[in-house]
Amino acid sequence: MRRRTFMAAGTGLALAAAAPAHAGTRRLRHVHPGDSVQAAVDAVTGPGWTIVVHPGTYREVVNVPVGAAELTLRGATRDPRAAVIVYDNANGTKKPDGTTYGTAGSATFTSAAPGLTVRDLTLANDWLRADHPDITGTQAVAACTYGDRTHFDNVRLLAHQDTLFVETTALASFARQYFRRCYIEGDVDFVFGRATAVFEECHFHTLQRDVTFTPKGMVFAPSTARANPHGILAVRSRITSGAEDGAYKLARPWVPSYETTAWPSLVVRDSWLGPGIDPVAPYTDMREQYPWQTMRFREYGNSGPGAAITVPGNRPQLTPEEAQSHTRRAYLGDWHP
Repeated sequence: MRRRTFMAAGTGLALAAAAPAHAGTRRLRHVHPGDSVQAAVDAVTGPGWTIVVHPGTYREVVNVPVGAAELTLRGATRDPRAAVIVYDNANGTKKPDGTTYGTAGSATFTSAAPGLTVRDLTLANDWLRADHPDITGTQAVAACTYGDRTHFDNVRLLAHQDTLFVETTALASFARQYFRRCYIEGDVDFVFGRATAVFEECHFHTLQRDVTFTPKGMVFAPSTARANPHGILAVRSRITSGAEDGAYKLARPWVPSYETTAWPSLVVRDSWLGPGIDPVAPYTDMREQYPWQTMRFREYGNSGPGAAITVPGNRPQLTPEEAQSHTRRAYLGDWHP
């Protein structure tokens, strides 16, 4: 398998960069090819900084600490292909001390900062199973987000298994995260976690996977805390596929062994589901003791071949009255990104 080509073709894109927002302010840092994004993050002191990443590929791991509140990390152009942050750790990759990174630790980009905004960038993990047949922990995260009021706009998130980890700092913490006009691709459980996460006008793409079995993977794997009325919401979005028709499930519930009280919640509404999603049985189990039928999985107003209701019992639907409680406003509350 070949690694992805992340950069946009040609050099004209880099030359066409408009003056970044917040230019002239004192809380502004620029990152150019050869610089380190992490070094720019480390230099942030206090809230409200903007880091502008100029066109180029930055092969590094980036961690945004809690103290970097209200940070904006943005590309210098409006094309998210121009500036790419990428690395290749996996769950089973060994650290120098001989231990492994684990799923969350494999992330190319991690943030626990409240009020984070990321826009016009690509965040990727280009670790490939075929290059590491000896590693069984194949989760390789592009972005892991913990902070409340996390906002991604026009961001590309690229990986294979566990691309985007929408998480919270604790079981009782209901972190709100909002993704708008983002492109997210992967194969197994590639949007997962327990955060209150809203995806609006996003494009989810399932990859071709070199296996003989189906399903080849699942788009969503929520692990919502039982006390949280809101889990993952996808609205006015679309799901396409590079695999054959019906090869993917829409979702499966993730009840972690360390949080067996989880009650996963997913609503997909007013979205287009392509033929890659199995219309007959769009959901499946991760573990037999936690069947998907007992979870908070619902749909409403979807269209496309992957949304066809052929077996009604396999596609729980919201009523119009229930749908009023599953909107961006209901999920994000007093936060208006």
